[in-house]
Amino acid sequence: MSDGMVEARAQEATHGEAQTVDVAVVGAGFAGLYLLHRLRKAGFSTVALDTANDVGGTWYWNRYPGARCDIQTVDYSYTFDPELETAWQWSEKYATQPEILRYLGFVADRYDLRRDIRFGTRVLGASWDEARERWLLTTDNGPAVSCRHYIMATGCLSQPKPPEIDGVHDFRGEIYFTSRWPHDGVDLRGKRVAVIGTGSSGIQSIPIIAEQASQLTVFQRTPNFALPAHNGPLPADRAAQLAQDRNGLREQARWSLTGVPIPPATEFSWAMSETERRERFEKMWASGDLVGMLTQLWADQGVDADGNALLADLIREKIREIVKDPETAEALTPHDHPFGAKRPCLDTNYYATFNRPNVTLVNLRNEPITSITANGIKTDKRSFDIDVIVFATGFDAMTGAIRAVHPIKGRGGKSLDDSWANGPETYLGLTVAGFPNLFLITGPGSPSVLSNMAVSIEQHVDFVVDRLAEMRNAGFTTIEPTETAQAGWSRHMADCATVTLHRLANTWYTGANVPGKPQALMPYTGGVGPYRGICNEIVSRGMLGFRLTGPNGATQCNDGEIVKLQPDVRLVLNMLTEMNLPPIESMGAAGAREFVTQFNAARPPGRPVGEVKDGTLQGAEGPLAYRLYRPATPGPHPIVVYFHGGGWVLGDEQSDDPFCRDLCRRSNMIFVSVNYRHAPEHRFPAAAEDGYAAAKWVSEHAAELGGRDGPVLVAGWSAGGNIAAVTCQLARDRGGPVIGGQLLVCPVTDCSFDRPSYTENAAGYFLTRGLMYWFWDIYCSPADRTDPRVSPLRGKLQGLPPAYIVTCEFDPLRDEGVAYAEALAAAGVPVGQLKARGHFHSSLTMVDVVITGVGGRVQMAEALQAFTQSGEESSAPEINAAAS
Repeated sequence: MSDGMVEARAQEATHGEAQTVDVAVVGAGFAGLYLLHRLRKAGFSTVALDTANDVGGTWYWNRYPGARCDIQTVDYSYTFDPELETAWQWSEKYATQPEILRYLGFVADRYDLRRDIRFGTRVLGASWDEARERWLLTTDNGPAVSCRHYIMATGCLSQPKPPEIDGVHDFRGEIYFTSRWPHDGVDLRGKRVAVIGTGSSGIQSIPIIAEQASQLTVFQRTPNFALPAHNGPLPADRAAQLAQDRNGLREQARWSLTGVPIPPATEFSWAMSETERRERFEKMWASGDLVGMLTQLWADQGVDADGNALLADLIREKIREIVKDPETAEALTPHDHPFGAKRPCLDTNYYATFNRPNVTLVNLRNEPITSITANGIKTDKRSFDIDVIVFATGFDAMTGAIRAVHPIKGRGGKSLDDSWANGPETYLGLTVAGFPNLFLITGPGSPSVLSNMAVSIEQHVDFVVDRLAEMRNAGFTTIEPTETAQAGWSRHMADCATVTLHRLANTWYTGANVPGKPQALMPYTGGVGPYRGICNEIVSRGMLGFRLTGPNGATQCNDGEIVKLQPDVRLVLNMLTEMNLPPIESMGAAGAREFVTQFNAARPPGRPVGEVKDGTLQGAEGPLAYRLYRPATPGPHPIVVYFHGGGWVLGDEQSDDPFCRDLCRRSNMIFVSVNYRHAPEHRFPAAAEDGYAAAKWVSEHAAELGGRDGPVLVAGWSAGGNIAAVTCQLARDRGGPVIGGQLLVCPVTDCSFDRPSYTENAAGYFLTRGLMYWFWDIYCSPADRTDPRVSPLRGKLQGLPPAYIVTCEFDPLRDEGVAYAEALAAAGVPVGQLKARGHFHSSLTMVDVVITGVGGRVQMAEALQAFTQSGEESSAPEINAAAS
């Protein structure tokens, strides 16, 4: 229906009798039913509208053969009422569509929800009336609806994607869609059936269709990973857990990453033997647990391409074992995306079905469909006579269900289609700027399809209904996110996406399955528990990012961004806060050293490199320990002399081990991490002199260390960055060694504490203003602090080697690092910068804990490589970006 017709229908409705309620809900599935229950309890008058003739939402329509949930059904259930949980018992680990539909009907009956639902009713248009501060909804059945608040509970996978093949209308046989399967079933016995599509619905239905059809031809464009469900009764261990502590399990699910009460793996793939990895995999394969396979094997499987490939290869082995024909097995084996980057499927005998004599697989990558004819399907190589075509081509996910239901026009008549022309933008996935009192349950920008939807739905509904009640009690009539908050959430969404491997796949998560649809990763990848924490924080900070209005010009607006930190940085800092540690400076030097040693021992191990070797070298006044990291590639290699952080007081040659390993691998260079004398036993200028002596010794012994002829490089983090910068000045002034470049990561460059970053980041980011005072007081007396050997920003900067300087947004040292880069550039020194948005002082050295630091470490390695380019003046590009 055109917008003009919708407007005309809306005008007609305004002259008739509209149904007036506080809240209108679209959808009567999991979300819609819980909304009705909560809204009624909160005292709001409500109506729900649904095109179906009964409750169920997605589960009302998806009746194709084999349709089941892929989250264990005891988890894929409501948890808001303990009595409901004991009143209903699931018959299987993964319930079928009919049982899930019966469950939703049981819930509707138990709470008498149908009396507030208008079935068989499609919404044709929704417009915001600015003067009355109400939404007007027109429908194709019954009166229009006037409501203060409008909530879309339409589901993420409810809008079917139409076929994109020429000749569909010419076909004289039967056509069915898995997304709209006839309610009275389909008799496929003795028929020649084609299934187009091998997503979830195809993978579930193909084995059952193969048992009925005389011939089944499966047309596959993109293979997907599928895992055996091993369906049956609820596993005994889960049943025992529920019996012992149901409430504890539910709360654990609410704060987990996936909405399922199982902890993620903590061990890394490279720290395990091949035997151990295979044993873990076989156990999980036999368990039939999708979430477990996605999260519990090893910690890097979802964030690191190498760790993921180890798992994907094991699944590929299984496919080759099951499918007898090698060509068919290869066609069914995914190679175009990491495991989990697309939604993997649970199956029952899916791969084995292709061993049946009546089943043929057509690989559309090798022979695409050219047309559908009256009697069958033609590819560019052959023709197939077909009686029945089943389209298992999926959905216009996430946004399709919202945009296809009807035009939505918000403030100033602007349509949601126009607002989302370049992709969906929301605040929390729940609200949209310019659309007051509009809420989206599990909308784009929320965990939604990357979570246990039942858990996410309950959290969303609770958040929305609680806000509506608070608004009513405070006398406010409208709520709407600000543009600032929405833009900040979009940035946070993009930051979260860099942590996972979802960005490496074309999938319905990004809209890639719908031609012409703007592509962006639509679900929130930061996890269910962290998302819940963010929502709670928004409330505790006075509805941060929302504008509320009421009668007589009453307004409340606490504008801003809820998350400025990178998502994994936020988790790390929250973890440190929960540890409730005393300030490091209160421990004394010996206590602080013991704490750092214990902290480093608990960190994940660094990745393997070619060789790790310990030794000693000659420092300014005695031997210094060093640890050498050699790449696995043939040498000789360039050498980097590295100085660890710790404020000249803490740490040693091993304390930055994961960071050195990572840069060794990425740069293909030898790293020599040098310990140096520490304060208070050895005060200024001991560390500086040791740094210079170490660089000189390494340069003189480069060949025996396996190094390449030519200048050495220096690098350091924090106080180590200070030592590296000072070493470059001393080497210039003392006639060598020749240094080819300097990598300074969050360096100390000056003794001043009056720059803005010291005030902005004085507390809360681990390295505090107070801790820096302590470091300085222990290492250097006030009278010596302007000496360039501790404040290199105050030294002569001309003639220094090219530099690459990294600073972090939430770091007291940020501004002095930027100042040093600017001063070097003014002195004619080639200099590049990385300004790491959303990171704190330790972020980029916390390898495999802070995944968003990977991009920054890649750029550091590239800068080091640029320093060694022979015959060219080395420099690094100016980069002002997030390290992601």
